[in-house]
Amino acid sequence: MTNDERFMKKALELAEKGRGFTSPNPMVGAVIVKDGKIIGEGFHEIYGGKHAEVNAIESCLLDSDKTKNRRPKIQNPKGATLYVTLEPCSHHGKTPPCTDAIIKAGIKRVVIAIADPHKASGDGLNTLDKAGVDVRLGVLKEQAEKQNEAFLKHACTGLPFVTLKAASTLDGKIATITGDSKWISCEDSRERVHKLRGQKDAIIVGVGTVLKDDPLLTSREHGKNPIRVILDSKLRIPLDAKVLDKEAETIIATSAEAPEDRIKELLERGAEILKINKTDHAEFLAELIKELGKRDITSVLIEGGAQVNGAALTAGIVDKIILFVSPKIIGEGLPVFKGFAIQRLRDAIKLDSLKPEQVGGDVVLTCYVNKNTT
Repeated sequence: MTNDERFMKKALELAEKGRGFTSPNPMVGAVIVKDGKIIGEGFHEIYGGKHAEVNAIESCLLDSDKTKNRRPKIQNPKGATLYVTLEPCSHHGKTPPCTDAIIKAGIKRVVIAIADPHKASGDGLNTLDKAGVDVRLGVLKEQAEKQNEAFLKHACTGLPFVTLKAASTLDGKIATITGDSKWISCEDSRERVHKLRGQKDAIIVGVGTVLKDDPLLTSREHGKNPIRVILDSKLRIPLDAKVLDKEAETIIATSAEAPEDRIKELLERGAEILKINKTDHAEFLAELIKELGKRDITSVLIEGGAQVNGAALTAGIVDKIILFVSPKIIGEGLPVFKGFAIQRLRDAIKLDSLKPEQVGGDVVLTCYVNKNTT
């Protein structure tokens, strides 16, 4: 591993600290190195807050101890190298341009993992280059792209990155023949799901899940709570459902023919009603995803039942699948996907980058949908 890769790896680790808090902005980490030593670190901590580059520059002027009485120390970033996971911005947004801060600090070299995917892509690079700063682009590019996969997809397509999560037995069932599903996965896996929710902007479930389990759909203090999106074409959701507790924002996606009196009752309980003018389940989901993207929702977690899972695959909206597999066999029961069927094996959806991981007594399989086969 080269020095550039080693310091960029550190910047990526710092960027990860912002997961769940920066959307719709990206996670960004920055490291400032002088004479082979790190003299400044920073990351984008929260949406609307200072960018990673500015935090790293400012950290050079703070004592390394974590006490409240920080004293100035001699760590001048002039002539140093900045490692940053995303191209520095050169425009005024919620914060001033990072390129201005970099140039003012006297930083002479900037190493960047990936370019800005927006229309301003290259502006930051050009600004730095014109100021005489040596710029290198593409160090640990693949790792940086995967880290910000949701931000990059939304920036390029206007659509959120969709992750489908399910928990199944070893024989591929999410519930017994009687509908019993508590609990298929182990406690450690359920804790992992709460953490996963805290990293997403929104979570989608069908009303059947609400009627059966009455879930909260919150992160259980693992970061911010996602927006709860309930698929309910006939507005069957009970008025005392936990998802209407106002602990987090709730959107109920329903049909254009939803009864007005029921809509009024749900509005009074703090829910937002989103009408989707589609009757086919897959088309309904596809249209919903477009609407969520328009709201700057960059990442969505689907935790639906078998029918919702099947409709999501049919609609072609799934980017990533996380399957919690429990070492249990129950025989006949509810499959992970319902209403989705492939006639020929050669047409099966192919999955890439399969990664198995042991979590408690379960095995978690993470993979990406190969969009070339859907």
